Amino acid sequence: RIMRPDDANIAGNVHGGTILKMIEEAGAIISTRHCNSQAGEPCVAALARVERTDFLSPMCIGEVANVSAEITYTSRHSVEVQVNVMSENILTGAKKVTNKATLWYVPLSLKNVNKVLEVPPIQYARKEQEDEGKKRYEEQKLDRLETKQRNGDVIFPVINPEPHTVGYSQSSLIHLVGPSDCTLLGFVHGGVTMKLMDEVAGIVAARHCKTNIVTASVDAINFHEKIKKGSVITISGRMTFTSNKSMEIEVFVDADPFVNDAREQYRAVSAFFTYVSLSKDGKPLPVPQLLTETEDEKRRFEEGKGRYLQTKAKRQAQMQQAAQQ
Repeated sequence: RIMRPDDANIAGNVHGGTILKMIEEAGAIISTRHCNSQAGEPCVAALARVERTDFLSPMCIGEVANVSAEITYTSRHSVEVQVNVMSENILTGAKKVTNKATLWYVPLSLKNVNKVLEVPPIQYARKEQEDEGKKRYEEQKLDRLETKQRNGDVIFPVINPEPHTVGYSQSSLIHLVGPSDCTLLGFVHGGVTMKLMDEVAGIVAARHCKTNIVTASVDAINFHEKIKKGSVITISGRMTFTSNKSMEIEVFVDADPFVNDAREQYRAVSAFFTYVSLSKDGKPLPVPQLLTETEDEKRRFEEGKGRYLQTKAKRQAQMQQAAQQ
């Protein structure tokens, strides 16, 4: 579809959340089709996780986004989907790849939202593809468990914070989940949640550097629990780490069932977003150093630095490998 002004920021760059929402819609369509391809109980595929995704090239107003999805692995109860996003300038015909993402879905019964159904198997071109997919499945399963175990943090307001501190840029958004946000089963679309998360992360980044910012990448997004229609969700974001040209922002979503449910508030989704600061010409700008004040902030900064260095090393290794081929 064509990118319109309400899909983009004031500089004309399409929001990362808009692209994530399109990616999730494509994944949900292909997963739901596959899981209903054989006779059995009807179901809807629900997003469980998005692997790290890099925004390889900015997309602008007026360009056309072409989103394609392919199922690459199935376990007994989950589906792995690879999604590619390509932007097209319809005036010049120029095309470029903007995103590549891997998503995991689980099929939930239309009759019972808490019942996970079995997934029809796919045929692999060769045995190695199945073995590689199984390895990815085990890795994401372990990471989801580790992420859920460390999800206890909350963000508190800071009175009169100093510029470039964590408290100065941290932001929260409160949203009442309505019917238009939800699937046929009455829980929130993963793409809706990711779009709101990107909005909050973008506000944090813009507050910190006071410039035009764009999403550079998103670390693995884990959907720990479903969010029902009628819930009130609080999306919170805070700066965790800055390098010379990038900012890492932790974002989590807490859900309060609120309507006809005695359950207390719970952590539903968590992820790390990375942003870069751009000049009017679209060139990267230096990012102000994050000022850490508490021991927890210093700890999170060092953890973010570790993720940054690990990603940088992996990217350099991939570039060297590509150069040798």
